[in-house]
Amino acid sequence: MRRAPVQRRSAERLARILDACAELLDGTGYEELSTRDVALRAGVPIGSVYRFFSSKRAMATALAHRNLDRYATRITARLADHADLGAHAAVDVVLDEYLAMKRTVPGFALVDFGVPGPAEAPDDDPNRLVADRICALLAERADAGEVLRRKVLVGVEVADALLRLAFRADPDGDPALIAETRELLHACLGPVLR
Repeated sequence: MRRAPVQRRSAERLARILDACAELLDGTGYEELSTRDVALRAGVPIGSVYRFFSSKRAMATALAHRNLDRYATRITARLADHADLGAHAAVDVVLDEYLAMKRTVPGFALVDFGVPGPAEAPDDDPNRLVADRICALLAERADAGEVLRRKVLVGVEVADALLRLAFRADPDGDPALIAETRELLHACLGPVLR
């Protein structure tokens, strides 16, 4: 982002821009997305969009970061509500919240935690960002820091590939492929979580 909003009114405008971006992604796809259409949908001048973002990629990246923040918030709330969850149940929370967002959050199908195409910098790799957040959320449930990080990264990479396949096969996610994903995540993360 070029500028972070300072006032409440600016924050509300930014939220409207990102909401419009998400809605348009569902309707037009990433390639057809334009900052002009986002401004029209959000009901803001085009200059407001450019005040925050230099391009549609920057805007979609901000949407992906907002999605990741919301995902982490949802996981945190679920884990806090059930502090006594075992390893398998904690893994289920992580997967189930992703599935719920995939099915209900506008724009999430195309821009979940990253913009379509390769990351512009190694630090922007969406799967690494997701793995880092999940590690932080599960750290108190694990003994091994670096082992947990590696296992979560492997789990995120495997789940990303399988869930893309599941949602290509069925708009709601192929149940058998989701079950396979869940099984693999339990096998990968279960041994390092308590």
